[in-house]
Amino acid sequence: MLKKGMLAAALVLLFAGALAQKRQVMLDKVVAVVGGSSILYSEVDEYARQLTEQRRQEGYTSDRDPMNEALEALMTQKLLYNQAQIDSVKINDGDIMSRVEEQVQQMIDMEGSIPALEAKHHMPIFNIREIMRQRYEEQSYANSMQSEVVGKVSVIPGEVERFYKSISKDSLPTIADQYVYAQITKFPKSMTAAKQRTRERLLDMRERVITGSAKFENLARMYSQDPGTMMRGGEMDPSPLASLDPSFAAALENMKPGQISEVVESQFGFHIIQLLDKRGQLYHFRHILLRPVYTTEELGESLNLLDSIANLIHKDSLTFEKAALQYSDDAQSKMNGGIVSNHDILERFNAFDAKLTVTKFLKEDFGRFKSLDDYNALNRLKPGEVSDAYLTEDMLGNQMAKIVKLVEIIPTHTASLNEDYLRLEEMALQDKQDRVFKEWLSKKIDGMYVYIDPEFRDGEFENKHWVK
Repeated sequence: MLKKGMLAAALVLLFAGALAQKRQVMLDKVVAVVGGSSILYSEVDEYARQLTEQRRQEGYTSDRDPMNEALEALMTQKLLYNQAQIDSVKINDGDIMSRVEEQVQQMIDMEGSIPALEAKHHMPIFNIREIMRQRYEEQSYANSMQSEVVGKVSVIPGEVERFYKSISKDSLPTIADQYVYAQITKFPKSMTAAKQRTRERLLDMRERVITGSAKFENLARMYSQDPGTMMRGGEMDPSPLASLDPSFAAALENMKPGQISEVVESQFGFHIIQLLDKRGQLYHFRHILLRPVYTTEELGESLNLLDSIANLIHKDSLTFEKAALQYSDDAQSKMNGGIVSNHDILERFNAFDAKLTVTKFLKEDFGRFKSLDDYNALNRLKPGEVSDAYLTEDMLGNQMAKIVKLVEIIPTHTASLNEDYLRLEEMALQDKQDRVFKEWLSKKIDGMYVYIDPEFRDGEFENKHWVK
């Protein structure tokens, strides 16, 4: 079944193996060609070993030969990449460079130094970066192409019901334990002071850039809290104003190339912006993002306040619902007795499965869309119990204190159309996307040059169109 992460995203080869392949290329063998892209035996072997290891860790086995499975997955990625070039599909170059820099830094940390890394792989650091860039770029194009194919696929209620009825009772999906919970959140009272400290730090950086004592991009690399741009010196790909935070866009709109903005507050924190150039409706800029940081004493005040509220609730002197309405800083939940909405969280991030549920959370939802701090606190409670106060962060990285109440645990059960409609809707959508993609893939295979080494032609391919 097609997953929302997209097939190509699962094809990340270990870069140690990738670099080794570059050194072995003269001794390696081309086992397949798709469009203008070749696949080496070493690539297939490396990916097959990763598949085997991953399944061993997950306790999962497959009847398929891992070499043939790996080859088909790599051929699919190559086809998607080549079709993306034909269709002029767009990708986020900035995200690729950020991922490359993060990977390079991890490798440097593992080896201890740049010279040690270069010695291990027998090539200079810029060659290592380029190999990584090419691989991430191919995967990004493949992901974007697959998104183009299935992105507009949707299902209607009738299709969900037919999907549900098509599954035998023995094969119906199992829904793991789900949690319904409420929360009371509290930002430190000193938020105003913390924001002012953040503003002053950015004003100091702005002054240093304007006077020439520091470069904007160097300060961004050292201090910015935006993981997507910090390693690129704060640089963003050219973007239309409509895609940016309204406050950020308003400041950028009135700037001239080379100008540095005053401090701008957005939903993500505080910024200073440097406009590089403007081409039509696209703005090319750098920025530095900082979020308010609190002292231990300031955070302790929030913890103590919520601990006092929790004690009142434990003594039945105050209901959780009234406490949420009176004290919580979470405008999304306080009007609903503190009940946390999964729908709001997913929709806020424009997530693929934004219609998933309203107030039910699987364990995996906490890791994907929320802090695991909430799950760890809930896991120690029985239904109806309230936690002690603990420190955590909201979805934008802002520090805060929180107490939670476990309202209900919905036990593991077989999915039903009435109780788990939205989960089944997601599954039905994935099933339909899978079918749409397979049909598209078959047509593209028929129209694209494909060569498979005779040694691999007799293998089991899920898509029979590969062998022509």
